[in-house]
Amino acid sequence: MNQDRVEGNWLQFKGKVKEQWGKLTDDDLDVIAGKRDQLLGKIQERHGVTLEEAEKQLKDWHERNPTNFFERY
Repeated sequence: MNQDRVEGNWLQFKGKVKEQWGKLTDDDLDVIAGKRDQLLGKIQERHGVTLEEAEKQLKDWHERNPTNFFERY
């Protein structure tokens, strides 16, 4: 897949992520760069939750905002 398209999709996706987890910074999202495990780690770190809670939050968010972003890239 074209790298520009991946980056464009991540820009759209990270806006939605920031709406949900407001304590994540732009720098955090740049580091995450579309990696699910990185997103979970930053949710844990910034919001002070366990890995299990971060996974639950991400799963719940994904059900409300269906996307296959992580499966595609």
